Amino acid sequence: MTTNHITSVRIKAIPVLDQDEALEFYSTHLGFEVRDDIDLGFMRWLTVALPGGEQLLLELVGGPQHDESTAAQVRELVTKGALGGLFLVSDDVHATYAALRDAGVEISEEPVEQPYGTDFGIRDPFGNHVRISQPNEAPNEVIQERYDAARA
Repeated sequence: MTTNHITSVRIKAIPVLDQDEALEFYSTHLGFEVRDDIDLGFMRWLTVALPGGEQLLLELVGGPQHDESTAAQVRELVTKGALGGLFLVSDDVHATYAALRDAGVEISEEPVEQPYGTDFGIRDPFGNHVRISQPNEAPNEVIQERYDAARA
C-alpha cells in the first residue's frame, strides 16, 4: 500500500550550455523572473519562474552530475533538441508568436490549430524545444473525437 502526499512539481530542470545566455533568453523573451541565483561553489543554482508558476532550474550541463565524457554527450543531445522540452501557455498565442518572431527567436513551427487549441514551437539558444499553446476549453472526450475524426 502506498500513500502519496506529493502535491506539486516545484522545479523542472532545463539543460543549458550557458547560464547567463539562458537567463537573458528566458527573462527577456519569455517573461521569466529570477527566483534563485546562488553560487554553491560546485555549481550555480539559477532558477527562474513566471509569476505564480513552477520554477525552472537553468542547469549548466556538466557540473557535479556528469563526468566530462557524459557532459559532452549531453551537450550534443541538447544541441540536437533531443532531451525533452517545455510546454508554456499563452492567453494570446498569435501575439506571443509575433513578438518572438520579431525578436529573432528561432521558430520551429508556426501557429497551428489543433483539436486542443492553437500552438507553435520555438527553440531556446541551446536547442531545447519549447511549445507555446493557447488551449481551448474542450473536454477530453471532444478533443479525442476531433483527433479520431481527423484520422478517419
